[in-house]
Amino acid sequence: MKLTLYQVDAFTSTLFKGNPAAVVPLEKWIDDELMQQLAMENNLAETVFFVPSKQTGADYDIRWFTPEFEINLCGHATLASAFILFEFLGFKKSKLVFHSQSGILKVEKKNTLYEMDFPSWKPERIDIYPENIVGILGIKEIIGTYKYRDLLIEVATEEEVLTAKPDFTALKKIKEMVILTAPGKEADFVSRFFAPSAGIDEDPVTGSAHSQLIPFWSEKLNKKKMFAKQLSKRGGDIHCEQLSNERVMMGGECVFYMKGEFEIGNTK
Repeated sequence: MKLTLYQVDAFTSTLFKGNPAAVVPLEKWIDDELMQQLAMENNLAETVFFVPSKQTGADYDIRWFTPEFEINLCGHATLASAFILFEFLGFKKSKLVFHSQSGILKVEKKNTLYEMDFPSWKPERIDIYPENIVGILGIKEIIGTYKYRDLLIEVATEEEVLTAKPDFTALKKIKEMVILTAPGKEADFVSRFFAPSAGIDEDPVTGSAHSQLIPFWSEKLNKKKMFAKQLSKRGGDIHCEQLSNERVMMGGECVFYMKGEFEIGNTK
């Protein structure tokens, strides 16, 4: 079996920045275990697979795998998939519609920007959180703790987000994916994302985290349109908008890195 793999840097206009995703177009689904093995072999935050959809109103079905397990939503790999479809695979419609575990995801190309219509996952304040999370994350003080899919930790300043030094071994034991966030200096808000339990110590730029961050900061700042930065080593820029109580928009650019072909031999 021969498959084509594209690698794309998402949420950036600069090569070797943003978040790299492995994109594997398929004509039909291959075995789940094989997709997981390919994601483990690629060893990127996400390997994404898509097939032509049989769902009404959808163009493609899409699935995302970390090196450890399948995940229910991934922004940067969806962005990368849209980029490959529009720029390399001849997709001609003005809007691209994916069907996923998290419902319908729409992507619209506007010049070099790709705008994604994603679910809005507003996190709610919680009072019970992992013991010694301040020490585990290497931060000074927590302003607030919230939860939707991930544990969202608010701190006071951008500097605290930037200088946090998590203990990834300890963080893996609590089995939470963690968003660390604060108001930004140049951006409306900044964040970092840690997910050692998913095989990713720190994700460079995380679209699914922004499904939670956008409604959180939209309410807090009383703003619909915002600009965000993820302060990982590679860094990333996200254009954000709270479209409704149910939907958010996140937009970004992509840069092509490579295209390859691999042949699957005996996996036994």
